[in-house]
Amino acid sequence: MPNPSPRAVDRRSALRAGAGAAIVGAFTAGCSDDKAGEQPADSPKPQPSASAAVAAPARPEAPRPAPAPRAFPGQPVQISSGPRVRPQVALTFHGQGDPKIATTLLGEAEKAGAKVTVLAVGSWLDEQPAMARRILDGGHELGNHTQHHIDIGALNEAEAYAEITGCADRLRRLTGSIGTWFRPSRAQYATPLVQRLARKAGYPHVLSYDVDSLDFTSPGASAVTRNVTGQIRNGSVVSLHFGYADTVAALPALLAELERRRLRAVTTTELLT
Repeated sequence: MPNPSPRAVDRRSALRAGAGAAIVGAFTAGCSDDKAGEQPADSPKPQPSASAAVAAPARPEAPRPAPAPRAFPGQPVQISSGPRVRPQVALTFHGQGDPKIATTLLGEAEKAGAKVTVLAVGSWLDEQPAMARRILDGGHELGNHTQHHIDIGALNEAEAYAEITGCADRLRRLTGSIGTWFRPSRAQYATPLVQRLARKAGYPHVLSYDVDSLDFTSPGASAVTRNVTGQIRNGSVVSLHFGYADTVAALPALLAELERRRLRAVTTTELLT
């Protein structure tokens, strides 16, 4: 199939880049109550038919367990990038914050055909359990970013292990798996102790990154885009965050630039496979 012409790609890129501000307005606007079609209180309620009363509802099929962690022979325990020979990158999100923003980000990625990796905080999953299945049902990847998102490198062995296993337990209960990856909280790199504890908990590797968007500093959407596009290349693993409006506004332009460079956003597992 022939590649799209530069003019066509640029036109799509411009359309996506201009969508950022509109997306931010959309998710912050809120939803009004829609009472249209409600039945008056004094209206007679329809009676169920005899057949409806007898028929038992079909039991919904249980979702399949999420993928488990896997070892990648030849890769170090701590992984910060993938192979540099293929035009693929991994966009990884720290999973915490407003679920509306998270859902908007996932939707934008899906519209562009991008798959992402979400490293979720366990306490966030306690508050937003439906987000685990939303992430997986979108074809994305879900992993562990500790239970409380505190500085895991400053904890003693028992406390650090509890942070890892606490989130793993939430993931297992919600998805049937402890998640495909572990990333330490409040640190780009895991200490040797945290690496050892992650392996003990069932994670053969610790996931770091080689491109930091710095979106958590709220530098503005254009700065987030520049931070990523100025460093990204084949095999890059990018650090991004749910919960920040700048990230939502930046994502369309970022995805458009990846398309212009013919870089495909895939899950971290696919990047390394």
